[in-house]
Amino acid sequence: MAKVVTGPTRFTHPEWTTSNLTKYANAEVERAAAERLVDESKRLADETEKTTEKTQRDVNKKLEQRLDDIKYWKKELDDKLNGLAIEIDNLEAFKTRVEKALEATAEPLHIARQCLANREKRTDIDLVHDDVQKQLIKEVETIEGVQALLKRTLEQSIEQIRLNKKAKYQLEKDLKDKFEAVNIDEYCAELRNNSAGLGFTQGAAKIEANSVCPEDWQDYSDANINKAERERQSSVDLRSLIDGILQQTANDMRKQCSEVNFSFQKRINETKDSKSKMEDHLNKVLGQIKEIEENISRLQKAIGDKEQPMKLAQTRLDTRTNRPNVELCRDPVQYKLIEEVGQIENSVLNLQGRLAQTEDSLKGLIRNELALEEDIAIKSNTLFIDDVECMGMRKSINIQNF
Repeated sequence: MAKVVTGPTRFTHPEWTTSNLTKYANAEVERAAAERLVDESKRLADETEKTTEKTQRDVNKKLEQRLDDIKYWKKELDDKLNGLAIEIDNLEAFKTRVEKALEATAEPLHIARQCLANREKRTDIDLVHDDVQKQLIKEVETIEGVQALLKRTLEQSIEQIRLNKKAKYQLEKDLKDKFEAVNIDEYCAELRNNSAGLGFTQGAAKIEANSVCPEDWQDYSDANINKAERERQSSVDLRSLIDGILQQTANDMRKQCSEVNFSFQKRINETKDSKSKMEDHLNKVLGQIKEIEENISRLQKAIGDKEQPMKLAQTRLDTRTNRPNVELCRDPVQYKLIEEVGQIENSVLNLQGRLAQTEDSLKGLIRNELALEEDIAIKSNTLFIDDVECMGMRKSINIQNF
């Protein structure tokens, strides 16, 4: 036969009209978007101009406030430097109290660190940085901070004269730095957009690595002033200070110990509850696995039950091909038999699809069963570590006042 030549694709008039309308709409959308972009650009330029001006006003105000703060602290430092006096007294009794308090921090610190080490033996998902972990770390930091404070207090009681000189030196150094800071910030406050000498500085917009926050800056001068005042006070004032430190550190350690114990108990209860719920889910999963397995058996049987009807329909079709001559008629029986074969094939395909879904579901349930069993074992290990090992040790913590 000669090869049929296929002509070019022909479109209908409605298709031609639809194509034109689509192009009109696209052009209108792009034009509208461009107009919005122009309007938004103008608005953005105005907004950035106003923002820049507002920010500059804020910076100028902040500079004025900063100069007031520096001058205030500079005056405070001047007053304390003029009134600094040296006085030494016998602090042996308080020194002994500080030494005993320092010794008493060793056991709570050891227990806190041991709890942290024990909790590293938690496994898998239970190796979590939970509230207990945070409170234990905070407890270690608190005790270490207390130790550092007590050591400093001990050194202060021994080297009172040296500390007086050191306080004086710190005041003078702080005053010198603030004098330079005032000059620098006053110069910056006088600069304007049209000032001479302005220029771009690459990398200027950054926070210096060795810079401090305003709170630390204020605390630094405040500490110098307080230290100078303490040195001026009599031995009674110094002993009172030491007495307050001992009381506060004991309270801080006792409070943090309670926080840790509370967090432990809360976490233990959460773990027990989680373990119980997982055991409930495991039982439900096991029940569902049994039901799914039964469903698989039913689906397999349903697929098997379709074999005989298929064989019957195909046998009838094959047998009827032997009808002679004109009797080989495409009668309703022939069409119905063909329909029956297709229907059975479709039924088998649907059943096989549902069987595959059910088998996948079974695999998922089995994976969940294994995961739940593993997590239950993990929770049991965690409960032993937290409830038995750690809380057992923490019962021996006894924080006293010295």
